[in-house]
Amino acid sequence: MNISELHKLFLTSSGVATDTRNISKNTIFFALKGENFNGNQYAAEALKNGAKYAVIDESEFNNSNPNTILVPNCLETLQKLANYHRNHHKAKIISLTGSNGKTTTKELIYAVLNTSFNTIATIGNLNNHIGVPLTLLRITKDTEYAIVEMGANHLQEIELLSSIADPDYGYITNFGKAHLEGFGSLEGVVQGKSELYQHLITKKGFIFYNADDEKQVDKLQNYENKYSFSLQNNPADIQLQNKTNLDYTSVAINNTTINTQLVGLYNLPNIAIAISIGSYFNIPTDIIKKGIESYTPTNNRSQIIEKNSNKIILDAYNANPTSTAAVLNNISNMNASNKLVILGDMFELGHESAAEHQNILNLATNLNLTVITLGKHYSNTTSNFRTFTEFEDLKTHLKNLNPSEHTILIKGSRGMKMERILELL
Repeated sequence: MNISELHKLFLTSSGVATDTRNISKNTIFFALKGENFNGNQYAAEALKNGAKYAVIDESEFNNSNPNTILVPNCLETLQKLANYHRNHHKAKIISLTGSNGKTTTKELIYAVLNTSFNTIATIGNLNNHIGVPLTLLRITKDTEYAIVEMGANHLQEIELLSSIADPDYGYITNFGKAHLEGFGSLEGVVQGKSELYQHLITKKGFIFYNADDEKQVDKLQNYENKYSFSLQNNPADIQLQNKTNLDYTSVAINNTTINTQLVGLYNLPNIAIAISIGSYFNIPTDIIKKGIESYTPTNNRSQIIEKNSNKIILDAYNANPTSTAAVLNNISNMNASNKLVILGDMFELGHESAAEHQNILNLATNLNLTVITLGKHYSNTTSNFRTFTEFEDLKTHLKNLNPSEHTILIKGSRGMKMERILELL
């Protein structure tokens, strides 16, 4: 069966599923494989649970069922179907990648565009070789814009995702010290993330960029289809001003101040690009303001939580040296007393791990912050801070410490599950 024929079946279905636990009536099940599972083994179960078709790539699971579709490779077929579907509709694709702030930026852009256009966006952080196709397959004939987040931890991954989504517009949040284990170095990060630029330049697509980022300005200096913003009075298409005071981040465009529910100056570019894209697409400033001010951060991303007299900044969805340094500088500048920082290990840093963990604690020392760390990587550093390798030991310490009327920052990589600390405060 070719992709055109499969797409006709898809249009009569209720969508696709890659997990038998998420099967609904009339879906198409794709039998994907992972390190510890083979979706082909669940094809019959998917059909039994209500799937209309099951796409498999191992003939032994065919069982002569007329609703089983055998293809050479399920994942590649899913990706080709998504690309075909993307080109079947008129929706414009806005793709974004970067080292930090991707998901928050995606949510802010969605909050703005959805005020005026029929818009969809990546759900959560489903931004990989499976998540991007699933986002594209949610496009309908009414969709005007699809915001597609792209994540990567090695070279050529953004190139692949760009070939699937084939974006009309693109934006890179920043180039930071993330996934150094896969990219090899900061230069590797720049090269990998810039694969989005290369795709857009090749197809003469449109690029949004931060004119305060010298790397981006340099890479795009000879490209014409672009639109920029600046928060530092650098030459740009749109000028914005930092109006942040006290705890929450605010940005002004012309004479309009937009107050957000986000914390940290590191969120300024995330807010600025949402304003810029809204402005580029001729959304009135008051509507842009309404969209951004309605956005509330969730999922452990810069959440402000008031609990037992403490003000907690929960930024524990992920961590890398760039984002961790940013939040440390932010809490240092906050007008608050009794500040406490609880840091969990940063993962995927490869041979740079030891040095980068030490750099973070050196920064915290220079900022005169009180820090508690959790994890094997931080435990191998040198500092005057309390360090714990095991969560149970940290749990005992916090119980004895029993902080009250503190401003507490919690930051760590996803695998550290730092949100568990909320239960201890």
